[in-house]
Amino acid sequence: MSRGNARRRGFYSLPVIQREARCRGRENRDGRPHGGYGAAAVSNAVLLLTALLLASCATPAPSPTPGTRGLGEPEVSVPALTAADAGVRVSVPAPRGLEDPLTSGLPGPQDLKRLDFRNGEPRLPIKLMEGRDAVTFSPRGRMRLRFGGPGDKVLDAPAGSRWTVRVTQGEPAQWSARLQLGEFRFADKAGLAEAQEAWRARGLAVRTHTLGSVYGIAGKVIDNRRYLLLGDEALTPSAAAKKQAELLERYGLRTTLFEEVRKPSSAILELKDENDAVVGLAQDRLDAETPDGSGFDVRQVEYGVGYDFHAFEDRSFRGALQFAVDRGGKLAVVNVVGLEDLLKGLVPSEIFARAHPEALKAQAVTARGEVLAKVGIKHLADPYLLCSEQHCAVYRGRTGEAASTTAAVEATRGQALFSRDGRLVDSVYSAVCGGHTEDNDVVWGGPPDPSLRGRPDLLEPAPDVPGPSNLKAWLATSDVPAACKRSSFAQPSKFRWEKRFTQGQVDALTEKLGVGSVQGLALSERGVSGRARLLTVTGTRGATQVRGELNIRRLFGMLNSSMATVEAERDAEGRLSGWLFRGGGWGHGVGMCQTGAIGRAEAGQSYPEILRFYFNGAEVAPIY
Repeated sequence: MSRGNARRRGFYSLPVIQREARCRGRENRDGRPHGGYGAAAVSNAVLLLTALLLASCATPAPSPTPGTRGLGEPEVSVPALTAADAGVRVSVPAPRGLEDPLTSGLPGPQDLKRLDFRNGEPRLPIKLMEGRDAVTFSPRGRMRLRFGGPGDKVLDAPAGSRWTVRVTQGEPAQWSARLQLGEFRFADKAGLAEAQEAWRARGLAVRTHTLGSVYGIAGKVIDNRRYLLLGDEALTPSAAAKKQAELLERYGLRTTLFEEVRKPSSAILELKDENDAVVGLAQDRLDAETPDGSGFDVRQVEYGVGYDFHAFEDRSFRGALQFAVDRGGKLAVVNVVGLEDLLKGLVPSEIFARAHPEALKAQAVTARGEVLAKVGIKHLADPYLLCSEQHCAVYRGRTGEAASTTAAVEATRGQALFSRDGRLVDSVYSAVCGGHTEDNDVVWGGPPDPSLRGRPDLLEPAPDVPGPSNLKAWLATSDVPAACKRSSFAQPSKFRWEKRFTQGQVDALTEKLGVGSVQGLALSERGVSGRARLLTVTGTRGATQVRGELNIRRLFGMLNSSMATVEAERDAEGRLSGWLFRGGGWGHGVGMCQTGAIGRAEAGQSYPEILRFYFNGAEVAPIY
């Protein structure tokens, strides 16, 4: 949902801010308020600006045509508004010219409905960090920073100059939420209908919502549509949290929230030069880019939020920057970057950069497909499409790039994976399959995907090795000729593992289920790899079930996988003392096994062969 048309892209100069009340915040037809000058002005310029502002309040200006002003057009300089001592030039572009590179390829983040390939490779807005009071950055080449408003004011600055954007007068968004009770593939209309009836039988009114889109490119079909099953009632954040706890206790169901913005966040963004002098103010957003594509250095980028490796790091990024107001009324820093450059900073975080080149190419292709599948599905109420954390894909920009993975991205430029019927494959992957991949419907529910069928990941026949149908024996067998075990990057503790919990730990982890002290744990409804999708928890006050591979893993502090057995442990007197999980693999196990892909590449397989194996005959094909 859009953060709102009003006051979304408009910018104000220092004198204009003081006149906002008199103008009553009137906006152009494209949602941008009038005003916007980026440097300190002499007195005669202030008088001129005031006169222009009063005139604009009396006579609405025509709305500019989107995409008609760009970096390659002639400029009309305004000497009175130049801060020469800072090496800055403020200029007004001519009314006609080339398309603005900041908006070519994709619309603004909140207007995006689907990817736009008309200019070839798409550009995507990726969150670098949010919730900040200020951020400091430097362009690596000559910079243009757009202030918008009448004439679309532009600030030019030299390479290496240092700038700080600070948020002031921030007001958080007001939003409501509906409980997200389920997610279904677009083809799974039967599953959706069944879930609707089940929830209605429980007395809960529900509604459906469709995410994603379908479109064709280069003779191929890209379709990431899916259904969400939502509670019908719009709740406040506190009421939604209470309802989530209730459903968890009654049905063992962990729900997420589908957010709807009722009133967008807003703030004034203050731009300071390296002498800490304020050179301009903007309403809600600033856009900066380097015409030569050299990009930016951003100081103290926050990463790993919510994890034990949470920290800050100076990082460098290709593409453009947007400084926007996040949902909390704080500052969000967004990198607008081409898909291929995004992958250069993403792939090294997903796989070992020292791995075999064919495995790196396989990873580049699957990552490209994963990005395409996620766009328009996540962060619907945020000023970006994807984040740079584990929630979407770990992305460190130029700082995280490696020559080997960059070569893999370039060698597979524009390539994605397509099924036999020409549809984009949901090219998911996990770290270690444990010797056997899994069916998509076991892990995530919904209809079976022909491209995501579980199979033994063995490099050679092994007739004497028990399969996952005899899970205890499968997990106890050490000599399994699996690709992820034979890989030079294999980690024995990920291929097979054990994890113990004391009785007290298990009782604490399951407290919200309301069953009392746990007396029994049972994993069932296993798939072809032995991964479980149902956990039955029995306690002194009753029993409940936890459904879903990921929900089971999360309940126990993120188990390596649900390809596991569980048994009670007792002390010398026979009293229950704890629980032992024995398992295999690391991750959900669907699609490509990353460590297995390395093992297959080392065994001589090419990246199309690797992908054909893991995705049941799917083929690599170009989309741009």
